Parts: sequence; structure tokens; C-alpha cells
Amino acid sequence: MTTDGRIALITGANKGIGYEIARQLGEKGITVLIGARDADRGRAAASELSRSGSAAQHIPLDLHDEDSILEAARQIDSEFGRLDILVNNAGVTDPEDGVPSVATTGALRRIMETNFIGTHAVTKAMLPLIKRAPAGRIVNMSSSLGSLTLNGDPTSTYYSAQLLGYNASKAALNMLTVQLSEELRGTPATVNSVSPGFVKTDLNGHTGHLSVEEGARLPVEFALQGDDAVSGQFVEAGGQTPW
Repeated sequence: MTTDGRIALITGANKGIGYEIARQLGEKGITVLIGARDADRGRAAASELSRSGSAAQHIPLDLHDEDSILEAARQIDSEFGRLDILVNNAGVTDPEDGVPSVATTGALRRIMETNFIGTHAVTKAMLPLIKRAPAGRIVNMSSSLGSLTLNGDPTSTYYSAQLLGYNASKAALNMLTVQLSEELRGTPATVNSVSPGFVKTDLNGHTGHLSVEEGARLPVEFALQGDDAVSGQFVEAGGQTPW
């Protein structure tokens, strides 16, 4: 296997768009670490990528278990000494989510715990490794549903998707992008929120209109930004998304 020396961690990468992001990065010669809490699925995904010619391995990672997150950071530090790319892809929806009068408190907690709090925990643990890379790249997999502007615009395509928990979790994730970008100002590292579009995945019961191959392109593009990299942006395929 020929690699270009860069190391990428993708959370929730054992299937769906996370797996496809790992596959596309692996094709570029980047060593991909498959973050997955299910060990069997994580190892199977890494083995499949390895058979196709990528340098891939499974990293046990559960966004609900801080010890798991810290151990993943220690393992990456021990094996590689740095992390060039972090793609925060893992996320959930919940059948008890909905408009404010319907969404249950339990659903809100479960969604925020994974999509925002767990993602922050992973990012915080990996940040020292990102800072050691020559040009660290963090991609937060957001959604246009996290835009406060679009949520309040009756003419928006996304206006009808009133999911209090999920939309709020992506808005919170965008706040992580904004504040972390400011914290990283003056360093070679960047962080951006990227909306892949409405992709056919288990998350939406495969009702999306984009393939995982199409949905992975923009996150991969931002993971591979060069010297002219931007930071602190919220983007989708058509350009910038309003906060």
C-alpha cells in the first residue's frame, strides 16, 4: 500500500457516508482510521478497504464513552504521533424527535449527546494531535437543517423539516465550528461545517436523493484543502449556507 503519509480519522465510518468518505480518502493514499463503536463492523469495514488497496484500520470509538475517546487518542498518538484529518461524521436521529410540542425530552438528550456533546469530546481529545500535523483539517458533518436562517424562512426547501432535536444539534455543531475556528486562528489548522446534502443513508431510511458517493465529495474536498484553505465556513454543494 502506498500512502502519502497523512492520517485521517472518520467517526461512524463503518457504513454509509462515513465509509464512503474513508474510501475516497484512502484512494488518495491517506491512511484511514475507521472510528466505530461496533468492533466487528469497524474491523469488517477496515478489511474491505484494505482489500481494495487502501491503508485502513479500525479504531474503537464510542461517542458516549469518554474513556473510549481518550483511548483512541492515545492509540493514534502512540502509532502515528499526529492526526492530519478529523471528519466528525457520526450522528443520529430519533423517532421521538419532531416539532417542539411533540419532541420528547429523551430524544433531545439522545441526539445532543451524540451529535454535539460526543463530537465535541472527540474533537477536544484529538485537537493536540491535529495541532501537531503540518496542516490539520477538521470537517464537521453538519446539515442545512442546522441553519437558523433557513429554519425561519418559509420559502426554504428545508423549512418543512421541523425536527427540534436534530436541527438544534447541527446548529450547536456549527457553533463548535465557529468558536474552534477562532481558537485556531493563526495556526495552519482549519475547521469547517460541511453539509453533504440529502444523501441516501440509514439515517433517513434511504429516502435521500444523493448517493453516498455524491454526498462524500464535498467533505473529502474540505478534508484535502491545501495552502489556500478556508476556515470557519458553513458550506453545501451550492456554496455557502447561511448560519
